[in-house]
This record gives sequence, structure tokens and C-alpha cells, in this order.
Amino acid sequence: MDEHLLVLDKPAGLLAVPGRGEDKQDCLSARAQRLWPDALVVHRLDMATSGLFLMGRGLHMQRVLSRAFAERAVAKRYEAVVAGRLGAAGEQGVINLPLAADWPNRPLQKVDPGHGRPSTTRWRVLALEAHSTRLALEPVTGRTHQLRVHLLAIGHPILGDALYAPPPVRARAPRLLLHACALRLAHPAGGEPLAFDSPAPF
Repeated sequence: MDEHLLVLDKPAGLLAVPGRGEDKQDCLSARAQRLWPDALVVHRLDMATSGLFLMGRGLHMQRVLSRAFAERAVAKRYEAVVAGRLGAAGEQGVINLPLAADWPNRPLQKVDPGHGRPSTTRWRVLALEAHSTRLALEPVTGRTHQLRVHLLAIGHPILGDALYAPPPVRARAPRLLLHACALRLAHPAGGEPLAFDSPAPF
């Protein structure tokens, strides 16, 4: 934290930004703004996802940081535990599947080769268990629910995913096992490289 930006560690189950309705106004950004009134949102994290959440302080810093996200100048890394064994230790791969809103079932997203937006996720195996795999994930694009839908589409849904995983996989964890664990970016004012890390709490 400095006069230009805030980096917060969001718990799973807390909204990052306000939702629709009176019951969805408590969120990480509102809590931050009570302490730092100039803190403004520059990106999103799903309610079920934990981890690093960046805010710009003041309108100019919000614009600079939002542009950095839009231009993919911010490197993001997530950690997840998925069902089944995916590859071997250290193996890497890329998922390129276009995504679109599943309109009859919103807010769900789906793979849509005809109308979806190009979406790319890089993955790397961190550890293998008997019936699951721990992955490092890098979303090259930033589509809604991208990591969750991409992993489901290749047959390895994230444990505890109440939106996308089949019931037996959902029941294997008390929460979505997805955590935003690393951010790398240039400082929005000085340009020096910044690195933030948060170990996965699962």
C-alpha cells in the first residue's frame, strides 16, 4: 500500500464489488473505501475466489491500472485444486476455448465456438494427489469465470465449485479451491516493478 494503490487479500465468500440488492452491498471494495475513501476498483474477483485484489487510489491511478489490466500488462497467477489427475508433475499446457454468457442460466458462462470471445488459460502442474491435481493457472485473457469454465471443459472441474462442478466434486471441498496468489506489474506512478504474493490457504 502507498498513496497510489492498495493490494488487499480477499477471503472466499466475500463479494469484491457491490452486487444488486440491499443484501449485497457489503463487499471488499466498500470496506476498503471506509478506510481509504479514494480507493477505486480496477478489476474483479469472483465471490467464491480468494486472494489478491488491487485498487487504485484516485481517478487517475484507477485509469492507469485499469489500462494496465486491459493491455495485459499485469501478470496474474492463481492456484487451484482440480478433480482428477492432469498430466505429470511440472507438465504445462494451454487451454484456448472461446467463452460466452450462458444467457438462459446467467450468471453462468459456457464454451461457445460460434459466438464466444477468444479466451486463453495457461496451466502448470504443481502437485499430483490420488484423485486431484494442484495447478498454477495464468489467465492470459480475463473473461468472467474463465478459469472455472476452462477447467470444467477439459474434464477437471475445480473442487468446491458450486456453480460448475458436478455434485460429487462440489462436495469434496467446503469452498471453491481457487486463489489469486500472485500479481506482477509496473508501479502506476514510478514504473518500478512490483510483486505481490499470497500463499493459497488450502
